[in-house]
Amino acid sequence: MSALTSRSGVMLGLGVAVAAYLLSFFHRVAPAAISGDLQATFAIGGAQLGTLAATYFYVYTLMQIPTGVLADTLGPRRILFWGGLVAGVGAILFGLAPTFELAFAGRTLVGLGVSVTFIAMLKLIALGFEERRFATLVGLCMLLGNFGSILAGAPLAWATQAAGWRQVFVVVGLLSFALAFASRVWVIDTPAGKVDRTAWLSGLLVVLKNRATWPGFFANTGLSGAFFAFAGLWAVPYLTQMHGMTRGTASGHVSIYFLGFAFGSALWGRVSDALGRRKAVALAVSGLHVLGWAAWLWATWQGAALPLLATYALCGIMGLASAGFTLSWASAKEVNPPLLSGMATSVVNVGVFLGPAILQPLVGWLMERSWDGKIEAGVRIYSAAEWRNGMLLMAVAAVAGWLATLFVKETGCRNVWRDEGKK
Repeated sequence: MSALTSRSGVMLGLGVAVAAYLLSFFHRVAPAAISGDLQATFAIGGAQLGTLAATYFYVYTLMQIPTGVLADTLGPRRILFWGGLVAGVGAILFGLAPTFELAFAGRTLVGLGVSVTFIAMLKLIALGFEERRFATLVGLCMLLGNFGSILAGAPLAWATQAAGWRQVFVVVGLLSFALAFASRVWVIDTPAGKVDRTAWLSGLLVVLKNRATWPGFFANTGLSGAFFAFAGLWAVPYLTQMHGMTRGTASGHVSIYFLGFAFGSALWGRVSDALGRRKAVALAVSGLHVLGWAAWLWATWQGAALPLLATYALCGIMGLASAGFTLSWASAKEVNPPLLSGMATSVVNVGVFLGPAILQPLVGWLMERSWDGKIEAGVRIYSAAEWRNGMLLMAVAAVAGWLATLFVKETGCRNVWRDEGKK
């Protein structure tokens, strides 16, 4: 057995994919920590800020099904290589951009480049490990990858103050180049795990026509939309303006939020595998996430600043509970043919990015409608009434996602596609 197809070779390649996934999470969340810098640098308002942050999600959304097809036909090694190169160019362009338009172009390229990382990682796990360990391993890899979002919180805020946000993104772009070439060398390329390139469309249609595929998609759209719209962009300005926090403290809350999400990603996959249940675990955990929104809404409606200990605890608990939607990938894989795992997971993964792509700018647009024009240090200041509208929109999305989880098929942690075909 060659080095690249041995267990150590599989683990090494998976490690490269996880590192690329870490950078993708960093990019996903970074606008929250530097939102004020972006507004001041490019003289933009909430709607434009939301659009700049969400362009990552627009491209990521559009690329998920093509990425699933590419993962099943070309294999993870090639798509990680080319994705890393594109993401590197985009990060450097974003860091050096003199205008809003070029910054937008750079973030678009970043979204395009990193859009392949997660599905490639799932494909490597599906190819190299036993099915019964899939959710546990996905959770563990997400735990490691989510350190990127933690780095995009308080550490990014500190680095921005020390060196400037532009320099940070140039360095991140160079890291993307390094990981692209590392994937070319160390990521496995297994022909046995590929679909015939001439038959990919029929395989995709099998996934799309399967009714059991879609509940996970809608659950992800609502739950992930609320999660990333808040923690990935609006949490820092909300906490500074409504709860009187400094930017450093507010960014620390974002880090806690994503630290909870990271551990939840690992925990709920393991719990699900141990109990032999997908839907029940996802319903219970996502329900806790929805309850967390009730606490934020109460504080916003009362115009009350919650105690610091309470806000830290709320961010940690909601981050932990937000990870309930991550079980959707295992569920999608288990209701579709095993060879089409890349396409199946990519279809439900579209919802993970479609939700934030819609909500991030929509929240900004909604608050801009009644904004009174107040600006401090180049940053727009929103009133309590404006924040109520934005927070309510995100809470409604979370509730809708939880309701969609009611229709997810319970698979018992095994592939039930053949069983369904016999009925």
